[in-house]
Amino acid sequence: MELWRSAANPWGQEVLIGISWDLMWVALVGGLAFVVAHAVWAKWLAPHSSAATGGGAAIAGLPAKIMRHATSERVFHWIMSAAMLVLLITAFAPVMGLQFAWVTIHWVAGLVLTATILYHIVHATFWQDFWAMWVNGKDIKAGLAELNHMVGRNGTEVPKAAKYPIDHKLFHHGAAVSGLTAIVTGIFMMLRLETPFWAANPYLLSDSAWGVMYVVHGVAGVALISLVISHIYFAIRPDKWWITKSMIFGYITPEKYAENFDRSLWVIPGVAPQEEESVPAGVGASEIGSESTGGGPASEVGGQD
Repeated sequence: MELWRSAANPWGQEVLIGISWDLMWVALVGGLAFVVAHAVWAKWLAPHSSAATGGGAAIAGLPAKIMRHATSERVFHWIMSAAMLVLLITAFAPVMGLQFAWVTIHWVAGLVLTATILYHIVHATFWQDFWAMWVNGKDIKAGLAELNHMVGRNGTEVPKAAKYPIDHKLFHHGAAVSGLTAIVTGIFMMLRLETPFWAANPYLLSDSAWGVMYVVHGVAGVALISLVISHIYFAIRPDKWWITKSMIFGYITPEKYAENFDRSLWVIPGVAPQEEESVPAGVGASEIGSESTGGGPASEVGGQD
């Protein structure tokens, strides 16, 4: 398997021209293999959860609908998701043999993705808790406890999560690194194209520098293939559908809140934190890839939505 493609330039120099398309198939097959493996594990091998909401005591004082994603956050998420899917389809479908005029569609979708990400950065910095998506010591402890439970050590106590469990945060970081890398390199590559905003300038960088740009852009793209596959998979799983619905309607039920989240870590406005002794420790508080972020990037691809 090759990692990149190269060719001779007009001066006879061997320069990079992009990643090997083998990597696209590796990312696609790898993402699908993960989906199949997780589905098998979840169906037949996963330890049974004894989590309970604690009945009326656990949801006492909670509103009937708990807001998880404001309207602006949901609109951002779905626009970003649409742009990401268009980018992946226009980038890789021609490689698979589907020929169409994809270049303009691709860079326009890239500009839409760039605009949504810039909006999200500003929104998260000044209107949200910017540090809410960063992994801390409690996240690592909860993640290790979750892993112990997943491999069958049922006696492991799994702490309930904050609004964003560690697997959400890790997905967010992976999607963010891949997405931002694709955006930055993609903008440079756009400078080689004739657009309504500027004249094409293929001589901005040397042939070797352009080659590195193509390879880095391609690696970010194939990483997003696997991330998007896993994100969609978790979003449509029946046991994760309650979080996907929150990205559609904006809220979760008090039962799901009490079952999965620590009141002291995700404080609902107007609701006093509850002593956790009255709420049995939940199992399976983490849901990988159920929101972006960002994924959404994917989520990511996903953010603090």
